[in-house]
Formats: sequence, structure tokens, C-alpha cells
Amino acid sequence: MRDSTGIITARLLAEKDNPVADVIWGTAASSLLVLDEEGMLEPYSPAGVERILPQFKSDKSTPTWVGNNAWETVFVVNTVEIEKLGLNASDIRGYQDLLRPELSGQIVMPNPASSGTGLLTVTALLQLNGRETEAGWDYLSALHENVQQYTHSGSRPARMAGAGECAIGVSFGFTAIGQKNQGAPVEIVFPAEGSGWDLEANALMKKDNINPAAKTFLDWAITDEAMQLYAQYYPIVTNGNVSTYDGFPNLDPVEQLIENDLVWIAANRESILDRWTVMFDGKSEER
Repeated sequence: MRDSTGIITARLLAEKDNPVADVIWGTAASSLLVLDEEGMLEPYSPAGVERILPQFKSDKSTPTWVGNNAWETVFVVNTVEIEKLGLNASDIRGYQDLLRPELSGQIVMPNPASSGTGLLTVTALLQLNGRETEAGWDYLSALHENVQQYTHSGSRPARMAGAGECAIGVSFGFTAIGQKNQGAPVEIVFPAEGSGWDLEANALMKKDNINPAAKTFLDWAITDEAMQLYAQYYPIVTNGNVSTYDGFPNLDPVEQLIENDLVWIAANRESILDRWTVMFDGKSEER
């Protein structure tokens, strides 16, 4: 099945005592760490796993998950809509710029409980502001004043910005670039403080009678052939190759990524989402 990260994660957790899936492909590594803590993943070393950079795979001797590619937070700024507010796209450079009073009701971002992009953005803000302090939550509260809606898809804010339904969509690079390449009047901003990020990763579910084809698939999923396919959509693939974003020849996506503690995210995911939901879920779109 195909669905947003949070929905997939919730379903797998609900099926813990009677797992249905054999293999997970392209689900957030932060979610797979949650499943790993629950003892739900079967260790497996796919062929060629030694080519994958250490930060992009499980640190266990026999990996329980292996990454394919990384995706990151970007702002999609509709140049027409933002000029109506007396601003220019060049005025939006980092997270603090999203708090400008002119942007009241003009920002759409993903709900972290249902969107991996939402979760990586929220956890990046908590880490950048000092995760042991309240500063990150204070920032999210201030940002909430300017949010029009929290969507259940990480790509939807980019499409909404492209269509002029909001001035700024908080999304991820691939979808943002797609909007621009399709002719939408948007500029793409990689936040100056650094982008939150996560990995699309693979794993084998721990269950009786695993289909042998699952292991064959996981072997293929990190081949050079597969990496070339991922690189058509995501510039950072986990064997260390970095593609150049169309239109961003001077941007090194690896340099753009924050120092990200995926283990901390996994350990605190439930409490972060519970608190976020109590504070901000009133602006979420209906499912």
C-alpha cells in the first residue's frame, strides 16, 4: 500500500502482533527507528550495503533498515501572492521570516502527525532552537498565528502555493521544483538556518514466513540502478552521490542539511506529536 508516512507508521504499529507487510520501501527512517525499538524489524544486510554511507543506515552489525535518499524542508513562495502583501520573495530567507505580521493566514505547512515532511520540519525547529528548552515550542506557537492550514500531505503545501491558494507553502524540494518547472509563479527558498531532513528507507518486517522475494527486492533497492532512479527526484542518495537541483547550481544539498538526531526524533516522536496535536491541530484539514 502507498500512503503518507504517519499513516503508514500508524498502520504498521497497529499490526504489530499480526504483521501483514513483508517489506517496507521508502518510509521515513525516523519511523523505522520507532518500529525497530518495538522489535518489529528483521535484521538483513542487502547486497552492496557497504556502499551506503554510515549516517544513512542502521548502526547495527546487521542493519535493520537502510536508506535510499534524503528529502528536506523548503519554502515555496508564490511571487504574485506575496507581492500583494507588500513583500518580495527575497524577503523570505529563513524561519524567522515566516513570523512576519504581513503573512497572517498566508502559510500552509504539513501536519507532523500524518506527514513525514511535517515531522522533519517540526523536529528541525525544536532542535535548532534547543530541544531541551521551550524556545522551539514558542516559535511554533508564533508561527501558528500565520498558518492558514496544516495539510496531511507534505507535497500539498507546494501545490497550494503554486496555485496561489497561499503565499508560502512549507514543503520539500522535489515537489517544489516540480511546481516551478511547470510554470507556477514560485521561488524556492532553502531556509538559511538549514533544512530539516529525513531519509526514505527500507526494512524487512519481522514475521513468520517472510516471502523470499522481499529480500530480493531489498537487494535491488540499493543497487546503482535504483540509486540512479532515486536521483531523478531527490538530489541526495545514500551511496554518497549528490545531484544538482535544476535551477540551483550553487546549492549543495548536503551542506544545507541540519545536524539531525534521528534517534532523538524516534524516541520523542510520540510525545512531540501529542503536544503538537493539543496545541495546533485545530487548523488541520479534515481527513
